[in-house]
Amino acid sequence: MSNEKIRVGIIGAGGWAKYGHIPALQYLEDFEIIAVSSRKKETAEEYAAKFNILYAFGDEQALINHPDVDIVVILAPAPEHARHAKAAIAGGKDVYSEWPLTTKTSESEELLSLAETKGVRHIVGLQRRLGPSARYIRDLVKQGYVGKIRSARMTVSVDAFMPTMPGRYEWAFHASNFSHVLSIYGGHFMDMLFQSVGFPKKLTAVVENQFPFFTVEETGEKIPTTNPNEVMVIGTLEDGGLFSVQLEGGQRHRTGLQIDITGTEGVLKVTNPRAFENKEDNSIEGVNGDGSSLSPLPVPAEYRSLANSHLDASVEDVAYLYAAYARDRKNGTSEASNFRDAVRQHQLIDQIIQTSETFFK
Repeated sequence: MSNEKIRVGIIGAGGWAKYGHIPALQYLEDFEIIAVSSRKKETAEEYAAKFNILYAFGDEQALINHPDVDIVVILAPAPEHARHAKAAIAGGKDVYSEWPLTTKTSESEELLSLAETKGVRHIVGLQRRLGPSARYIRDLVKQGYVGKIRSARMTVSVDAFMPTMPGRYEWAFHASNFSHVLSIYGGHFMDMLFQSVGFPKKLTAVVENQFPFFTVEETGEKIPTTNPNEVMVIGTLEDGGLFSVQLEGGQRHRTGLQIDITGTEGVLKVTNPRAFENKEDNSIEGVNGDGSSLSPLPVPAEYRSLANSHLDASVEDVAYLYAAYARDRKNGTSEASNFRDAVRQHQLIDQIIQTSETFFK
């Protein structure tokens, strides 16, 4: 590969683009954002002016077709991901799609097949696995810090998906759009956890909707929903340990992230008061051998190549994913999370839902 910057075109000028992707890309020397598109061209033009982006489009196909765009980044709502990704792949462009990759497993499988057939690089926004603490935890487990894993327990709670939400999110009220606590937060955090402790071998689950109506904040209108907002999963891991996962959306007094990994030789504890828009990376404590109490395990400096970025930890995770993609382009590797990882998460979530419907309905 040449030493020229990787030129990025972003589809979707929303809050996640502004908070997450644009700051991450502008921090990294390997990238240059050259184009942005939005359903409203004036919105794209506002973003272009604010962030010094050369081209603004009201038509995503014009962005995809532009010869200066090397990679198309899809940050539109989940129901639009498949259409945009297919167009980018057909145009021979590398493609980064935010998670969820699509709203259906079959569509994600199709995108994987199309991307592999076309020979373009494909990235999915499962970025938490590449954060410093996540990589350090993975290495600690691999190096035998806890010995043979006995159990892995994770709880994730968020104030997202409260029973009352602004009308601009009404598109997400319907389960068919695959934008709820299990699909979004479950996808992200289960990917991170199972990267460290191994993938589930068997599982059973309870998936519940405890808020059967969303209330539109501006109007008071009540809209029926089947979106899950409370999920509990238990099962066995590939290497024989047990695991449990609890996901809770719409928690007014959120408890954030809590992970305990226990083994024959030690324990790791991971916490964060927030599950998204984290200012700081996850905290890690551990004890093993003859130790008697948990002690902090600071993440070593070699895991923090972006230590002086001044970005929020949630944004740094995105930057680490883009940096992995840049290395993959240069070295012919596949470090960045991709559509194959997305399909595996889709299949896992399908299994969780199907198990709950089979045994608890």
